[in-house]
Amino acid sequence: MNTTHRLVRLARRPDGLPVTGDFTLAEAPVPRPEAGQVLVRNTHFLVFPGLRTLIGGETRDVPLPPLHPGDTLFGPAIGEVTDGPLEKGRLVLHLQGWREYATPAAAECRLLDGALSDPVAHLAQGSSAYGALTRLAGVREGDTVFVTGAAGAVGTMAGQIARLLGAARVIGSTGSPDKAERLERELGYDATVLRGAAPLEGQLAEAAPDGIDVVLDTVGGEQLTAAVHAANRGARFALVGALDGQLSPDRAGGSAPAVLDTYRLLTRGITIAGYSGGDHPDVEAEWEARLGDWLRAGQIRFPYTPVQGMEQAPGALPGLIAGRSFGATIVEL
Repeated sequence: MNTTHRLVRLARRPDGLPVTGDFTLAEAPVPRPEAGQVLVRNTHFLVFPGLRTLIGGETRDVPLPPLHPGDTLFGPAIGEVTDGPLEKGRLVLHLQGWREYATPAAAECRLLDGALSDPVAHLAQGSSAYGALTRLAGVREGDTVFVTGAAGAVGTMAGQIARLLGAARVIGSTGSPDKAERLERELGYDATVLRGAAPLEGQLAEAAPDGIDVVLDTVGGEQLTAAVHAANRGARFALVGALDGQLSPDRAGGSAPAVLDTYRLLTRGITIAGYSGGDHPDVEAEWEARLGDWLRAGQIRFPYTPVQGMEQAPGALPGLIAGRSFGATIVEL
């Protein structure tokens, strides 16, 4: 076994949006598991935009610890057990990504049992979308659903989930014509609106001439503002992300203001709620069971952009923020 391994640390707190130089690829001895820990050789880990908030220092109300210069990044990872109380060779899901070897507590590891045909699909960010669409928005047969940030890790899953739950029309937003084309060609979106092109309200009026019944919002900002104007009476808004704030060069990732027409909220009986997985502990198992069924039936896809090797990992978060990925961003080791 190797005696050293590589990991990614925060080199400095970013001044504005993070760049590759804000992170450093370091080498350290392979850790030895202590009592109750397992040694895991990581094979894949997820790059998630919430790291922007953790490295920006604005972590109020966030259930994850802040990251300071010198700290190793972390996040969902899949790896193979090589030592410790769990069976060697088993694949586990844990939260110590951004390193080649990890020592999570055995109690913090989830043994992967083959419920999903592709183990990497355990890194799919569909649980929050599924929970929000079933627990908060209650998608009904025939609904028109609008997904903001549709080309992201959550959005690429959300549109497919909405359709499988009965939506008749699914519309997404993105900032790239190429991504818009992929959303419609590969993932079944009926239409897309382009951020930064024509005014969003006009684009939404054209894409959803009969109005919008459900909004799955991962962005906030002007996209949420426009969605309120396009909403039908009784529309249900489920908020699962705040990328407008997290990806802003003028913010540190802990706020995302938006202008909402409260008169329309009132007169149209629109409901808005934020989704937190901790409030719905039953969702994860239900989502995984349905994802497994949908994958085996070929009814859903898990799109992701691979980043090859630890050498490229320091640039993975800046690349995601710059919009160079489609679906989730996953580092493959």
